[in-house]
Amino acid sequence: MTSQAAAYATAEPLAEHFDVLIVGAGISGVGAAYHLQQQCPDKSFVVLDALEDFGGTWLTHKYPGIRSDSDLYTFGYRFKPWTGPPIATAEEILSYMNEVIEENKIDQHIRYQHEIERASWSSEDNTWTIEGRRTDTGDPVVFTANFLWMCQGYYDHKQGYTPEWEGVEDFEGEIIHPQTWPEDYDYKSKRVVVIGSGATAATVIPAMAADCEHITMLQRSPTYFIPGRNENELADQLREIEVDEEWIHEITRKKILHDQNLVTKASFEQPEDMKKLLIEMIRPLLPEGYDIDKHFTPKYLPWRQRIAFVPDGDVFAGISAGKASVVTDEIERFTKRGIQLESGEELEADLIVTATGFNISVLGNIEFVVDNKPVDFANTITYRGMMFTGVPNMLWVFGYFRASWTLRVDLLGDYVCRLLKHMDAKGARKLEMALREEDKDLPALPWMRDDNFNPNYLKRSMHLMPRRLEKPEWEHTQDYWKEKDEIPAIDLDAEEFKYS
Repeated sequence: MTSQAAAYATAEPLAEHFDVLIVGAGISGVGAAYHLQQQCPDKSFVVLDALEDFGGTWLTHKYPGIRSDSDLYTFGYRFKPWTGPPIATAEEILSYMNEVIEENKIDQHIRYQHEIERASWSSEDNTWTIEGRRTDTGDPVVFTANFLWMCQGYYDHKQGYTPEWEGVEDFEGEIIHPQTWPEDYDYKSKRVVVIGSGATAATVIPAMAADCEHITMLQRSPTYFIPGRNENELADQLREIEVDEEWIHEITRKKILHDQNLVTKASFEQPEDMKKLLIEMIRPLLPEGYDIDKHFTPKYLPWRQRIAFVPDGDVFAGISAGKASVVTDEIERFTKRGIQLESGEELEADLIVTATGFNISVLGNIEFVVDNKPVDFANTITYRGMMFTGVPNMLWVFGYFRASWTLRVDLLGDYVCRLLKHMDAKGARKLEMALREEDKDLPALPWMRDDNFNPNYLKRSMHLMPRRLEKPEWEHTQDYWKEKDEIPAIDLDAEEFKYS
């Protein structure tokens, strides 16, 4: 290699500049890209994703039966009618997203296998510098942008959460976390124990039950489920009378959201009544005399953790057929043959599936720097769960727990585009959210109130999350039904918006 060639090979990569840089090509990033090019066609943008293709969660998760746990009429984008079953498989969701990308030529803006390592803001230049690396070649990459739109989700794609158990190394079978499910894994005729009782367990168990010798759901405590047929009667009736699909999509979304609002209100205003109703919904699906109090009556109140929809009651059908069972107990230790429970019972298994949750990733675990000072998001205050004090020209898409994630993708897509246009009209190059005088003496509180939403994965990471104040504008209320009116009505010249 000549000295000139060697110098070129070790030179810093040239930075590409864009008006907006979108992080992530999952459901949020693709939605953000659509809104940006529709509403701000003059803005240049790029979408960076560390994976080899679009889809995010729906690409990385390969476990048996992977499907949505909320309906696709609201999980789908408002601008793209959903025409399939309400609860969809990962394959169906990826196909839908692919149509959005192809129909709107978003693919030309996406750079795959670009992993971001550092994002630094300069107030001197009013610019973000994003540094990363190609995951396929290892080559460094550098981008600059006026605005950073974080759409990478909120959990770590690389590794799921697994508790530490005594004796794990003694187990002679296999242990698999659903997030890292091996491709083409053969579980036929195996004795399987699934640790966990959330949406993942409720998906894996019915998908595997027919081919296993037996499958057992081992839970510390029960979870709420809503069983129902995987169809939408209203949508089907509207199709029967040949209503346009765009109308069907809009009408069905409105009806679902209306019904969900009633359930959410009842869960907080009459929680014991709602708890009883949810339990009674599953009773007919289980064998007579089944111990529902022990195995399907949660200790927490409805909607303080996510409620999964179970299409056609499939997880309960497996129990009734004798192919699946539920054990509610604590793990004492792993053994050579399986799991020793605190009750003294031993569950024998060939395969143990740890459906024990995931690890939260705060802003993609990217190193953030503002004016040469490292950013600790736990020391920031959030503005409506999307922007943060001390971090200019940046927004994070964090969706809803009690409504479909994508509803907020659409809302924030409108908001960002309106904000960018407003900055242009003012001639502003920098926006920073700042506490008002009336807010400065309020105590900084954890990201989420415990009586609002309290799953273990959130509790484990609360110390890493941005803080909130006890005011709607300084917290993520998780209330779509208020935000759908409040966010479009935000006064972009309010006191907390600091432009320069």
